[in-house]
Amino acid sequence: MPPTDAAAADHTAAFANAAAAAEAIRQAALRYCRGVDRLDAELMRSAYHDDATDDHGVFVGPAADLCARVVRSHRRYEATMHCVLNHAIDLIDDSHATGEVYNVTYLLRAADGGRQLDTWWGRYLDRYECREGRWAIVHRVCVHEWTRTEPLGAAMPIEAQLFRQGREDRGVSCDDDQ
Repeated sequence: MPPTDAAAADHTAAFANAAAAAEAIRQAALRYCRGVDRLDAELMRSAYHDDATDDHGVFVGPAADLCARVVRSHRRYEATMHCVLNHAIDLIDDSHATGEVYNVTYLLRAADGGRQLDTWWGRYLDRYECREGRWAIVHRVCVHEWTRTEPLGAAMPIEAQLFRQGREDRGVSCDDDQ
């Protein structure tokens, strides 16, 4: 027997709600990464609920404290780039989900009279909740897979000085240019 119009509408609504929840969760993960790279603790914190916790290995505690620590510690880099790869999300119910985010992070720093590129590969194991219509992280565990450090040679043969340099907008939001 074919589904009724009401059943089809319910199925469509459930699918749309799940898709919206997954996208809201993805946006939270991306806000965290953008916040780290822009040295913007407020943007990082917006990825978490106020009572969230984070286990980053070298730091275990309130996510808000991690955000402040990361901004301080990442000032030593000329630039960072947190790249989200796979992001698996399992919706448990209308207000709870888990996720696993694959991440590669590039960290550029001065070293030994030249420049070094540190590359970090890992994953974030997250628990998310939707509170008052807002999906955010309630607990994160940062899993380290491996790292690599390499000296950088000469820059690409392009007129890089004509581009806006990444270090120029660290600590500046996209809205500040408008």
